[in-house]
Amino acid sequence: MHRIIKEKLPRHIAIIMDGNGRWAKKNLLNRIMGHKKGAESVRLVVKTCRELGIQYLTLYAFSIENWQRPENEVRALSSLLEEYLRLELQEMKKTNIKLITIGDTGKLPETVKDVLLDVMEKTSENRGMVLNLALSYGGRDEIVDAAKRILRDSKSTDIDENAITKDFFSGYLHTANIPDPDLLIRTSGEYRLSNFLLWQLAYTELYFTDVLWPEFSRDDLIEAIMDYQRRERRFGLISDQLSKE
Repeated sequence: MHRIIKEKLPRHIAIIMDGNGRWAKKNLLNRIMGHKKGAESVRLVVKTCRELGIQYLTLYAFSIENWQRPENEVRALSSLLEEYLRLELQEMKKTNIKLITIGDTGKLPETVKDVLLDVMEKTSENRGMVLNLALSYGGRDEIVDAAKRILRDSKSTDIDENAITKDFFSGYLHTANIPDPDLLIRTSGEYRLSNFLLWQLAYTELYFTDVLWPEFSRDDLIEAIMDYQRRERRFGLISDQLSKE
């Protein structure tokens, strides 16, 4: 029987949802059907995280590199996002989930942007959980964008170089108002970060599973959280130092 320690839940879980295409190929289906099946896993994971009491959930929904995929697949992903947002709005309101995004959402189709902004506005007062969708997102692009904005601010406001600390820099990232992830999950057996939250994952616990995203279940999520709870997070210290705190 699964047993999660409520007092040791990760505050913030981030997920690289990988394997839709491979799942489709395995089941002799086209890639778009894989993405549709993957959307079901999104619903399940969001629901489970809310039930468990996870405060922040970040999903890598569409990377900035994904724009290079075949046009029909990009259109399908945009349509699936729009459909998901329309269908899940009432559920997010009912379960007190707030939707936010990171990434260059200005590149999204107008219809998708309209729905996205509508859902964000209508869930903005919710406080049960924050669902953060990474859309048209890239970690390196985010860091470069932060540096550019600091430079622009420095032209109108004197910014001393000693003021540029890690916390100061973090304030210019897309994730400025949310804590760094405690746990990163990547599905489908890949062992890389794929340009995802490169700054924010400095001390995050990483969990990799061979399970393809469309097959990722409630039990798989709980197992990842239990594995996280078995670890000792030292943040550069040693065990003896932690025991004295």
